[in-house]
Amino acid sequence: MPGGWLSLGCYNDSVGVRTLGNAQYLGVAMRVELCTTACSGAGYQFAGVEYASECYCDSQIQSYGALVTDGRCSSPCAGNASEICGGANGISIYNSTSPPSTGSGSAGGGKGVNATALLPFKYQGCYADASPSGRTLQYQQPDNSSLTVESCIAVCSSLGYTIAGMEYSSQCFCDNYIRYSPSLLIDNKCSMDCAGNAAESCGAGNIMSIYSNDTMQNYTAPSTQTTGLPGSWKYKGCLSDADGFGALPYKMVNETSMSNTLCLSQCQLFGYGAAGTEYGRECYCGDVADVVNSGNTMMPESDCNTPCSNDTGKNGPYVCGAGNRLSYYTWTAAPLTQWSYASGKAAGLYPFLIGGPIIPLVTAPARNGKITYMEKFGTSPAANSTGAYELDLSLLNNYTAAWREMHVKTDFFCSASLTLPDSAGRQINIGDGKPGVPGVNDWEENVNEVHLQAGRWYPTAMIMSNGSILVVGGEQGSNGAPVPSLEVLPSPRGQVLYADYLDRTDLYNLYPFLARVLPNIPGAVNDPKGGCSYPFEGTSMLLPQAYPYTDPLKVLICGGSTPGPEIASDNCVTMAPDQPNANWTIERMPSKRVISCMVALPDGTYLIMNGGQQGSAGFGLATEPNLNAVLYNPAKSVNNRMTVMANTTIARLYHSEAVLLDDGRVLVSGSDPEDVRAFAPQEYRNEVFIPPYLMGNPKRPVMTVTTLDWKYRQAITFNIKCGSGAAAKHLISLIGAVGSTHGSSMGRRTYFPKTVCSTTRCTVTAPPDARVCPPSWFQVYLLDANNVPSNATWVRIGGDPAKLGNWPKYPDFKTPGVGKVTALI
Repeated sequence: MPGGWLSLGCYNDSVGVRTLGNAQYLGVAMRVELCTTACSGAGYQFAGVEYASECYCDSQIQSYGALVTDGRCSSPCAGNASEICGGANGISIYNSTSPPSTGSGSAGGGKGVNATALLPFKYQGCYADASPSGRTLQYQQPDNSSLTVESCIAVCSSLGYTIAGMEYSSQCFCDNYIRYSPSLLIDNKCSMDCAGNAAESCGAGNIMSIYSNDTMQNYTAPSTQTTGLPGSWKYKGCLSDADGFGALPYKMVNETSMSNTLCLSQCQLFGYGAAGTEYGRECYCGDVADVVNSGNTMMPESDCNTPCSNDTGKNGPYVCGAGNRLSYYTWTAAPLTQWSYASGKAAGLYPFLIGGPIIPLVTAPARNGKITYMEKFGTSPAANSTGAYELDLSLLNNYTAAWREMHVKTDFFCSASLTLPDSAGRQINIGDGKPGVPGVNDWEENVNEVHLQAGRWYPTAMIMSNGSILVVGGEQGSNGAPVPSLEVLPSPRGQVLYADYLDRTDLYNLYPFLARVLPNIPGAVNDPKGGCSYPFEGTSMLLPQAYPYTDPLKVLICGGSTPGPEIASDNCVTMAPDQPNANWTIERMPSKRVISCMVALPDGTYLIMNGGQQGSAGFGLATEPNLNAVLYNPAKSVNNRMTVMANTTIARLYHSEAVLLDDGRVLVSGSDPEDVRAFAPQEYRNEVFIPPYLMGNPKRPVMTVTTLDWKYRQAITFNIKCGSGAAAKHLISLIGAVGSTHGSSMGRRTYFPKTVCSTTRCTVTAPPDARVCPPSWFQVYLLDANNVPSNATWVRIGGDPAKLGNWPKYPDFKTPGVGKVTALI
């Protein structure tokens, strides 16, 4: 029998009508002395044990309690099997033989307060649980028959909590704040010895010894956030979001830092006008139309009751939905993105042009007005096909004459392509695969004489300011090891330069976009790891540069996809990388797009076309063909730059291409998905997109340019016949020669040089230097006041400083030399 206590026997007891009504608690180490000690320390006259592990205290036996002798008190104590601790609806009651202690001083009557415990945790006091509201600390750990102050603190600290509390001798609780405004008691109310160290106090019945490594704050129940929202967001209510019928399509998860503000800001950044938080840690973005189409409905406000995962209790906790419930918000100001929808002539047109003998992997306009086509090995249905053709647009009425077969020895699969700045404007293809059908004398090659230092599939090439060719990246064959290096053609010392950023970004860095060093490109709203280079394959352009060339260079990148679910991106991003603290501006496209193409038009706009809305680059990996064209106009304000144009009827997926023709139309070709699905056939048809400036057969301006070799800063004067509008408003645009493959237009550049026109003549001043305008061939267009272009004339700007006209110096290569440009090839 515990000292100072007298057994009164077994009393009847039941839930709702307790015989002893105060300070109930549970304990796996329960024994009679633990209960009597706790009740004595709390100042109670009576103590009772029940159900083997429950302890109750009171100042009197309640009137409904009665002594029973039916054997219901027969349960051994959980912490001492030799003792009886009541039973079912039976409580073993003890009466104190000494006056109850009111206590003062330290816990446990002089025992127990470990003032410093495990620094930085320090003792904060003895707190009474606000039963029946709930525990002072919420997160209970497993009961421990060897519990100490130190062991409880260690558990809570390891789980990231800032507060630890001990109760009932063997129980440990953790939290980041205290709940239900508990009362601070004198220390000796925490009267129970720790189960694992009798020299320390571990609370008592419904009383906690609390330690913390920070200033403790009272928890406030989470509420709906309706104020302090970013931008023009407004709370709409608690929205159902049943699994499989998601209200919003784009999901982000942040286990520790999710908040409504974070979610709304991210959705706003990517142009979405509907957003919601769920499960405390999830964020969803989309459009109001997505919610309407999902059929999800508003639910009672009480259904949304889960605190946001960033809720520390110190900055006002807010609700972030609940299970299958969204805290739903909408943007109430002007739409974040406003697209124009063209109709009639303003939408352009997709007419059929001509069938083709091959599906091109690379297309490249040449300065003779023709287009070179090159296919990968094995695509053509003709067993003896060389895989290379030249299309003569002047002979479209004669299919046989329009296509001249050319000859190559090696496979062009996944190569790079450029027009050289030599006097002939030769085209070069860089990187390839296994040998194909031997050719004759048009494409010239000898791998033993002219080759890369490292074999490369999916490389990118560009002409540098010194006139040589920079080749970047690639891999060793399809899905092979990365080739994370750079090299120069012609190679000055036979060296390659290792590039750690190419190594770090493998497998998602093929056909890299070349401009200069840039910060990481934003991915999709639901996945920052989403990309735009192969195999996620978006497309890139440099935005126009105009006289006097004082504005910073700007980069435009559109589309791409994400790892895993491979949801195509619906955004374009722009940046002026030379500006201080430059960062990306995000603009939302009208639709999702991956494996797409982009073409610079003479009027300074860009046509985005082809591709799919789901998947990535590769055979059979993309679905949902995007048949729509979009016009991007950088002269308009951000988020108002895109116009939805005409649709094609032809799916253009993997290995589709688009290039600008000399007459201002866009040649659209190919699609090689090697897919058995009906929506994705192998596509031999060629079509053109007619931009709005050519709709209705407008009168075109005409120019006669005889000087074809321009020096930097040189003023060139030539005769013109005006189009519509005042001659003073006529302009010249320069479009860099490109080789198009896998969404990459290598050589892409647009310039608007200084131009002064009268009704009969124009004088144009070439760009100032190779830093602004690397040496290259350009399509030159005269634009009238309504942006109607003339037919292009090809000119070279900047000469051939690397003397590529003399390269390669082997007898089996015909080189044009470094003389001046005299005539078309």
